[in-house]
Amino acid sequence: MINNMHEHRLALFTCDASRYFAEKVVAAMNRMKDPEEPEIVLGPLEVARFSDGEFQPSFAESVRGATCFIIQSTFPTSDNLMELLLSIDAAKRASADQVIAVIPYYGWARQDRKDKPRVSIGAKLVANMLKVAGTDGLMTCDLHADQIQGFFDFPVNHLYASYDFLAILKKLQREFKDTLTLAAPDMGGAKRVHAYAKNLHTPVVICHKTRAKANVVERITPIGEVEGRDIVIVDDIIDTAGTLTEAANELLKRGARSVRAFATHPVLSGPAYERIEKSALSEVYVTDTIPLNPDKKEYWGKFRVVSLADTFARMILRVYNYQPISSEFPL
Repeated sequence: MINNMHEHRLALFTCDASRYFAEKVVAAMNRMKDPEEPEIVLGPLEVARFSDGEFQPSFAESVRGATCFIIQSTFPTSDNLMELLLSIDAAKRASADQVIAVIPYYGWARQDRKDKPRVSIGAKLVANMLKVAGTDGLMTCDLHADQIQGFFDFPVNHLYASYDFLAILKKLQREFKDTLTLAAPDMGGAKRVHAYAKNLHTPVVICHKTRAKANVVERITPIGEVEGRDIVIVDDIIDTAGTLTEAANELLKRGARSVRAFATHPVLSGPAYERIEKSALSEVYVTDTIPLNPDKKEYWGKFRVVSLADTFARMILRVYNYQPISSEFPL
């Protein structure tokens, strides 16, 4: 008689660029699990690299019938995305039951619409590539726009850094009492900052931004009460930090007592580190979805890294055990 039942088995892997994060996630999962259950470990995912730059991931253990979670943020270079796609393909070809792509930072998310003629929609293209590779589900955090979830033809578990950021914001609120004000660095961030403000019952400032060209801010005009306020700018991504630092400098010029920033994904390209160091910002809170650049360590002074490892660990365990995740996020 053939037994068609297979064991519900969790297998956790990481690609190279997110190993630092995956190791923290595994440690957190082991703290959360029942002590009687076996220890959770990162499975062996090996990447053979060739002299021409090609690479080939392979699993050094069986994943047949397993629910595989593969962790990798897709920040530059594009090799990080390609390594994830090849790893998903390898898992499906090795008869994994399900493959869940855990992408703490989903790159190309800013290419979410056709805002001028003859441009790509990168967020949709990457979603298609994940589907073709064999992805059965996605776990990610703070997508640049919520509607990007509609690009996927499989379930999306969308996590929010608000769970971790709110605890820190509430401490700042107790410290500053009635002067805490939240700010959006541009009109596009208004929805996000209003969600935080509703939870904290704080006033809001919106910065109206005009651009001379991509990544070049021409002018920023704050809308709302600024003078005498301790302002926290909330955003999802810091890239070149041009908008963020210009907004912070303008807010300080207009009488703010202090300016801080909270942003989920520290892309921090080009002159971002230097701009932040020279800016009016006193602190910049970011998460570890992308690691800070070790070559810029002399500019880390204003950064405070908030780890999302515990949040991802809880959500991976919930998804694996078919439990809901929406109740975990207050915003």
